[in-house]
Amino acid sequence: MEIISSSLFDAWLGELKDKHAQRRILHAIARCEAHGTMIGDIKPVGEKVNEMRFHFGPGYRVYYTQLGAVTVFLLAGGDKSSQAKDIRTAQKLAQQVRKEQS
Repeated sequence: MEIISSSLFDAWLGELKDKHAQRRILHAIARCEAHGTMIGDIKPVGEKVNEMRFHFGPGYRVYYTQLGAVTVFLLAGGDKSSQAKDIRTAQKLAQQVRKEQS
């Protein structure tokens, strides 16, 4: 499985002040890539976007969409406090990515 990240996701992750949380999120993503599937606490949030939830810190979230059978596109990140806004942003990005893929 290939995991690709958006510049928005990369910026969010790079700006996390909690470097331990940053490493934990990166480790979880690497585990998913190694297993060939997204694993963990995951739920769909609509518009073909899923939310990977982390139960540490302020409740970090990673939003992604599946492109085909083997590609995952990391769209955005956030935490529980910005969840609604982050979901809307991720859904818009997912639509844009899908349009570019077709």
